[in-house]
Amino acid sequence: MSVSFGHAPLRRGALLHINSTKPPLSKLKFPFLFSLSFSTRTPPVASMSYDKQLAAAKKAASLAARLCQKVQKALLQSDVQSKSDESPVTVADYGSQAIISFILEKELQSVPFSLVAEEDSGDLRKEESRETLHRITELVNETLASDGKLNISPLSEEDVLTAIDNGKSEGGPHGQHWVLDPIDGTKGFVRGDQYAIALALLDEGKVVLGVLSCPNLPLTSIVTGNTSILEDKAGSLFYAQVDCGTYMESLDGSPPKKVHVTTIENTEEASFFESFEAAHSSHGLSSLIARKLGVKAPPVRIDSQAKYGALSRGDGAIYLRFPRKGYREKIWDHAAGYIVVAEAGGVATDASGVPLDFSKGKYLDLDTGIIVTNQKLLPAVLEAVQESIKEAASSL
Repeated sequence: MSVSFGHAPLRRGALLHINSTKPPLSKLKFPFLFSLSFSTRTPPVASMSYDKQLAAAKKAASLAARLCQKVQKALLQSDVQSKSDESPVTVADYGSQAIISFILEKELQSVPFSLVAEEDSGDLRKEESRETLHRITELVNETLASDGKLNISPLSEEDVLTAIDNGKSEGGPHGQHWVLDPIDGTKGFVRGDQYAIALALLDEGKVVLGVLSCPNLPLTSIVTGNTSILEDKAGSLFYAQVDCGTYMESLDGSPPKKVHVTTIENTEEASFFESFEAAHSSHGLSSLIARKLGVKAPPVRIDSQAKYGALSRGDGAIYLRFPRKGYREKIWDHAAGYIVVAEAGGVATDASGVPLDFSKGKYLDLDTGIIVTNQKLLPAVLEAVQESIKEAASSL
């Protein structure tokens, strides 16, 4: 784990500043990298404090993790049902969204509430889902009661459905919008492996804070260990606020530590993350890129935005994601992870080196895929990515 005590946090206006006297890429090849400069105009969100929102987000994500942990330990067949897109949806998925929606709205009553989230209550309102809805409502109330500090009456089933449906916002470039994936990595959750509760806040289209609650991610490095549930069962909570750095603590409340991405410069020494499921990202393309970079270590394959958290503390150096052609990335799959890595000194771009843009609604407009790494490795990774994409295309 790489812990920083003296590094200044990466500023949003300098996400792709390359600190090198000998840039390995030509301006013609990646002109975007060299056109960025430090703006003299400070974005309106830069001077704002989001301490209150961050405290509410940490509380909500921690409570949601408590519910998810309970369900995963006693996963019942009836806790998994199919959604219209055939991805598994769990009782915990809906329960997590209901809890986070309820807590955020309760804790932040003085500001308009807008939530862009993955789930809605459509399937739960069907007659055949009545038992599932009852189970979700029970779990939500048990979890809220376990906090001990919330002076609230038990929620009804309709209260739970309403909380879930608060997540129907479209987001966009104006105002503040929470962005939530209640369980990122649902298949990993069902298998008993890695998953994350991923929550971020957009302000005028910019990600200004993020929380990643990773109940099965140990506080120690996963690169050399088993990525499933290890002896260290505390779980990890990562959080970041714009211009304030990234911190990690255990879900049971250990003192926070400031973390920083790895400072590795030699690609041969780098290890990289990719999605566990081959259907989520092209393992073949990632393997070709790794060979071009001379990467010697095998890939670390784990589910969810837990990869962003692990990378932010230096577990690995590169995260590559290349989904199938035609797939549109959703903002809730990356927003929290994006700022956790950026405030830890890293960068996240599409395959052309363009920073991720969360201001256009529920979807990210990307060129081919997503690259996450440190600033020193980015030029070499981009070059290998572009060459590999061309080679893969020519072989079809």
